[in-house]
Amino acid sequence: MRPVLFYLRALVSVPPAVNDHWPALRVGLGVTVPVLLLLLLGHPELTIYAVFGAFTGMYGRGETHQLRLVHQTQAAALLLTGVTVGVALSITHVQAWGLVFIEALLAGLGSLVADKIKLRPAGPFFGIFALGACASIPTVIPLWTAALVCAASALFSLLVGFTGWFGNRTWDSTARRTTEPRSGPWLPKAGVHATRYIVAVAAAGALGLLLGIGHAYWAMAAAAVPLAGADLSSRVQRGIHRILGTYAGLGVTAGVLLLHPGTTVLVILVMALQFPAELFMMRHYGVALIFFTPVILLMTQLASPVDPVSLLADRGLETLIGAVVGITVVLLIRDRLPRSNMAPVKNPAA
Repeated sequence: MRPVLFYLRALVSVPPAVNDHWPALRVGLGVTVPVLLLLLLGHPELTIYAVFGAFTGMYGRGETHQLRLVHQTQAAALLLTGVTVGVALSITHVQAWGLVFIEALLAGLGSLVADKIKLRPAGPFFGIFALGACASIPTVIPLWTAALVCAASALFSLLVGFTGWFGNRTWDSTARRTTEPRSGPWLPKAGVHATRYIVAVAAAGALGLLLGIGHAYWAMAAAAVPLAGADLSSRVQRGIHRILGTYAGLGVTAGVLLLHPGTTVLVILVMALQFPAELFMMRHYGVALIFFTPVILLMTQLASPVDPVSLLADRGLETLIGAVVGITVVLLIRDRLPRSNMAPVKNPAA
């Protein structure tokens, strides 16, 4: 009974803040300026590409400025790849099953890359989420335009993340981000991670399509969430947070969309909600989703408006499907124990 109570307490407890307002301010500023510029230029429908580029600011939050610059540049490349591939698939009108196959394959490859360069937040989640979202909305602009908006937004986030360096202007030429070797002990573990991403994303996407639910990429994204946890307990916890936090966020989104606000209001809310989402992202994923879910849904509405009730229902059901699939996969595909931690096999003849 005591372990269950301990787990439940860990599930709902929110750790104290550790200067979380500074990363949240950086991310908030990185989202606000590009999105506000698009609004002033009369192109709020491009918000989705700018926001995905601005997610660059989520990475490298605890590193020194020069290491953060390297880390965020790597993350920007992953995000830009996701947006570019997604828009290309949208323009070519890829079939739904084709999208599931491509996203599952790239999720596995992205997992290997993320493990190799030690991305934090861990895993390729935001890259594959960008791919699925951009592939699933009708694209009426050239590929280079979407890529340029994303790249410009990512570049602005890089500048925001590096601005503090000008206060001391010290540069350590020996500083390096730690990465895994090209071969060696990390490969089996990275291979297990990649396998989880391929299986979970493919299974969630296929299940979403078979059930005839719209926005199958939400199920694929939700399935990837539990996989980023450091151990089995944190992976299951992230999956539960994904469900509960998303449902609370859907309540917030419903309160907004059912009032049928104008485009300007939606853009302002996307900018405003990103700050509290990032403020809680590392402390309690479920709480962060109360704010992050409206950000995603509102920018989706800006890019391709649909019936709000249908949007909310699809999001809720796809999230439940994806999170359950992700939790099932982490329970079935476990980490391989190092040989030194394995119990010796007794000699039958002894």
